[in-house]
Amino acid sequence: MLNRVIAVIYAAALSAAFAAAPVAAQTLEKIKQRGVLVVGVKADYKPFGFRDPSGAIVGFEPDMAADVAKKLGVKLELEPVVSSNRMQFLQQGKIDLMIATMNDKPDRRKVVGIIDPLYYASGVNVLGNKKAALKNWEQLKGQKVCGIQGAWYNKPVAEKYGADIVAFKGQTEAETALLQGNCIGWVYDDTAFAERLADPKWKDFEMTLPTILEEPWGMAVKLEEREGEWGKFMSKFIADEHKSGRFIELEKKWKIPASAFLKKMHEEYKGKS
Repeated sequence: MLNRVIAVIYAAALSAAFAAAPVAAQTLEKIKQRGVLVVGVKADYKPFGFRDPSGAIVGFEPDMAADVAKKLGVKLELEPVVSSNRMQFLQQGKIDLMIATMNDKPDRRKVVGIIDPLYYASGVNVLGNKKAALKNWEQLKGQKVCGIQGAWYNKPVAEKYGADIVAFKGQTEAETALLQGNCIGWVYDDTAFAERLADPKWKDFEMTLPTILEEPWGMAVKLEEREGEWGKFMSKFIADEHKSGRFIELEKKWKIPASAFLKKMHEEYKGKS
């Protein structure tokens, strides 16, 4: 009797495995069949993803997406996403691939298929009003600090430093609140502030705190496709881009300060066959 039960359970597991197998190939086949790759990117995160004067989405990550489409021999369609909806868009099939400044975190790996190797890295800092004279993170205690919904570091910054995080849906809303004096600063990726600090619009603001919580960024496919053909294709693509130094070229193109992470990854992969 026990052997029969074990056999039934094994057969059910085997059947489920075979049933799941085709799912892993669905997206790659769909992309090839329709001749279009749909990629979720930021449209409010200059220079990684933003709209040019014509309204087109351009930047570091859209260029990466274009490289993927070229490799596949298909057209590219860019879908704007924000931190609060990018994983849902992937789960719902609204996008085939996500390249949207997303930090690689264990809880996110349970929701979407984050691809290895990772492709970039950023830390956390605050764009603060000069009047606040921020010198250390402890000064945030009890202060209203603008943030972005869905940013993983909102909670640790609030818990460790006592900041009162006022989270907004997107960067435009956070910028407006900061400029209107509703927050003493804006906690976000340090990479997002470099370009702003060179803009006269932000002459009354500064980034004076030490960068903390540096984390790499990951592209993502649907969770069930990470180990399938689509996930494997993207894994090889990213490795090849690190090897060739293509990501470093794009960094220079968009005038992004040189990343120690990209240099390290290029050195690691350029010697691999």
